[in-house]
Amino acid sequence: MSQMIEFAGNHAMLVGAFVVVSALIVKMELESRFSGISQLNPTDAVRLMNNDDVVVLDVRETNEFGGGHINSAKHIPMSVLKKRVPELEKYKSRHVLTYCRSGSRSNYACKVLKKEGFEHVYNLSGGVMNWSSANLPLTKK
Repeated sequence: MSQMIEFAGNHAMLVGAFVVVSALIVKMELESRFSGISQLNPTDAVRLMNNDDVVVLDVRETNEFGGGHINSAKHIPMSVLKKRVPELEKYKSRHVLTYCRSGSRSNYACKVLKKEGFEHVYNLSGGVMNWSSANLPLTKK
């Protein structure tokens, strides 16, 4: 125990950084669990798309969307999502699956949609990168 205290005294910045990083990880996990947003892997996303009436929402920027997207995805870039939410009003009671490149922007998009009263929002964890690595198809049409 005394060695740990001595280490902490000698490496205060390192211990402080460890505490901050640990607190951020705990905060992110708690937010994820209690946000009401389901994180889906590609297999679960395909299952949802096959079994339910789902709106697939791509929140990447236009140049990213043009490089390949999930078939029948609606494209509303994250940068304009708040302004264009009224376009999605008719889908409030349907399942909405959002995705981006890695899952970060789409997770934020899910929070925006939840705040606007959307009932069933899902985030494709890992985004289109995870989708592609699962060898699932993208279209450029």
